[in-house]
Amino acid sequence: MTAAAPGTGTVRLDIFADPVCPWCLIGKAELERALESRPGHPFAITWQPFRLDPQMPQAGMPYTAYMKMKFQDEKGIIAAMKPVMEASERLGLWINPSLIERMPNTLDAHRLLYWAGLEGAQSPVMSGLMRAFWREGKNIANPDTLTEIGARAGMDGQMIRRLLATTGDRDQIAAREIHARERGIGSAPTFIVADTHVVTGAQPAALWQNVIDELTGNAPA
Repeated sequence: MTAAAPGTGTVRLDIFADPVCPWCLIGKAELERALESRPGHPFAITWQPFRLDPQMPQAGMPYTAYMKMKFQDEKGIIAAMKPVMEASERLGLWINPSLIERMPNTLDAHRLLYWAGLEGAQSPVMSGLMRAFWREGKNIANPDTLTEIGARAGMDGQMIRRLLATTGDRDQIAAREIHARERGIGSAPTFIVADTHVVTGAQPAALWQNVIDELTGNAPA
């Protein structure tokens, strides 16, 4: 996944997402297509924490067991993943769920995203998290994996490793998630434009192109 053009950064776009959420992956790719086609877009993107399973054990759980718990049996898993695989192939994401061994607790991944936000590196870090999980089958709760992802995005790897060894900002992530649910956000991805307009789900690039055109005054008469 390539980084989208930065735009002018005058309209806040909050994205509530989890890197292990397949529709967040697809929604991100669709949004990026729109941003790349509109290099003057006005969005300043902030990734907000919204874990699919806040009660996931700290150690995570086997991916196959998780999928069976969620979708009952192999038939249910195939039915749930079919549209995901079709959309990912259409977008050129080439995900490989067969490599995934564990469904992680993503609290530390969201801590990394929070720290990345302080350094203006959130989108590269989110791309790295999604690529590691969906394409490489890596455990994104592993400190080594998280350190590598952050370092590739230009962050200080030694600092990340030290922070991950602490409980720093765990309460901050939990509080943000609680606040999001109190605001009525119940699924990922959820996009909030200018702290006002809510867009849910993995929307096609065309929708975002229309939104950008309206915001920039380039919508057709």
